[in-house]
Amino acid sequence: MKLATLVTALSCALLCPAAARSQTDASSIFQAVTTPNENFDNGLQAASASSPTDIWAVGQSTIHYDGTSWTAFPAPGIKGDNTGYLAGVVDISPTLAWAAGTVNVGLANPGQVIEQWNGTAWSVYPGPKFAKGDQPSIEAMAYTSANDIWAIGSLLVDGEELFFLIEHWDGTSWTATELDSGDAFIFGASADATNDVWAVGFNGPENDDSVTLALRYNGSTWETIPTPNVGAGANQLNGVLALAPNDVWAVGFSTSVAPPESAPTLTLIEHYDGNAWAVVPSPNVGPHSGYQSNRLFGLAANSSNDVWAFGSYFAADGSGQQGTLLEHWDGTSWTIQPSPNPTKKSADFISDLLFAGVVPAPGNIWIFGAEDEAPHEGTLAIHTTTGSAF
Repeated sequence: MKLATLVTALSCALLCPAAARSQTDASSIFQAVTTPNENFDNGLQAASASSPTDIWAVGQSTIHYDGTSWTAFPAPGIKGDNTGYLAGVVDISPTLAWAAGTVNVGLANPGQVIEQWNGTAWSVYPGPKFAKGDQPSIEAMAYTSANDIWAIGSLLVDGEELFFLIEHWDGTSWTATELDSGDAFIFGASADATNDVWAVGFNGPENDDSVTLALRYNGSTWETIPTPNVGAGANQLNGVLALAPNDVWAVGFSTSVAPPESAPTLTLIEHYDGNAWAVVPSPNVGPHSGYQSNRLFGLAANSSNDVWAFGSYFAADGSGQQGTLLEHWDGTSWTIQPSPNPTKKSADFISDLLFAGVVPAPGNIWIFGAEDEAPHEGTLAIHTTTGSAF
């Protein structure tokens, strides 16, 4: 599952308390916002908004903002116990939203789950049918309208054959398309037009020989678009943001050396200009040791010259602690920006990550993730209404 994959991978690599606090104490245009925790684990990994007063953030919890405060709403199968999570959400209006993810136990068809919000409650909505024994999972959602929604993930057949799983809502029903994937996975999706939909991830063993992957839907077919890799080790794309057919960003991480050697992962940012993907230089915290990995998971934008990328970085001391990582594109270059770490400074262990962002109105930016709330994981939200950092 996406959340488990990301959190597990991150917890193995590595933000000392001093480093986390230096970012927290610096002047940031973002402020931490209190959000509810209804479950044992409550990490957030996707967000969507129809307006500044109608925002959803979902993951192992499902929370809503009405313009005044955040409220948790139960979603079928999502209990914060690592057996279920929502990996994508699409907010059409206060009375209509969609969310999708994976539930491993408790439903008639274990695997993927599609849920619909009707203005009052979430309920399971019928999705595509799969053969007995198939294991479908949804890892991302994207949309252009109420009648053009994508849910994208993987389908494991007979416990050994892996396919890309691409599902589409046309306003009437959900239909599924299965594409050969080999050993490839999708983590992020975005759409700027009905004929310009992107999905990104990686191909090959994760954190070993993986290479970046990007798929594009041109209105009739999905095709693989070549993406560059950096260094000799694992590369992965976790998030994508399509602003226009000639302006698409993707983020993730790269590794400088090949296995069995080890090295900290570094931020990876790539841009598509309508013709090809290219690596755009991006900064890192350190690394001051082999433990201090940097990774990016998502993107949000005010405009083509005001883009935010976010994730986390790890401690140089090997403690496994991590703090939020926030980077900004001003049209010329990417720079690290001060970012809050909501976990209390007095906490024995700091673990704050940013996974998803949404811009419901110009200058109004929300970014979500997870924070350490021993002994469990809590929701995390940071917010600004001041717009660009510059």
